[in-house]
Amino acid sequence: MAYTQKTLPTDASVADFVAAIADDRRRDEAARLVPILERASSEAARMWGVSMVGFGEYHYRHPGGQRGFWFLTGFAPRKAAMTIYVMPGFEGWPDLMGRLGRFTTSKSCLYLKRLTDVDEEVLEELVRRSVDLMRERYAVRE
Repeated sequence: MAYTQKTLPTDASVADFVAAIADDRRRDEAARLVPILERASSEAARMWGVSMVGFGEYHYRHPGGQRGFWFLTGFAPRKAAMTIYVMPGFEGWPDLMGRLGRFTTSKSCLYLKRLTDVDEEVLEELVRRSVDLMRERYAVRE
């Protein structure tokens, strides 16, 4: 059975999505993140599915043959934390991670309880470096 990617980019308005976020703080944080991630990625914001904002796109192929595409970076305003997607992970930037502020991570997710808990300039540099690395590793759709 062939793999069918479920979360895809849409033509929905990022501004409308951000404006509709019910929680005031998450809405304000999302509005602040859009220009930060646009600068860091040099890509325009685009909705992916109904709840993720992505920037740019790369194509991947897993060893088992599964192929797909995903955003270079992005975010999702979740109830528990703002999730920022740093696709190559966090091991390559101990200098930035040590200066970033308060956060938790999983493989490719940076979780922020509050955007004010981190240094936004360090966050932008982290995203810039991760996007640059993704562009080196993968075919990027221009």
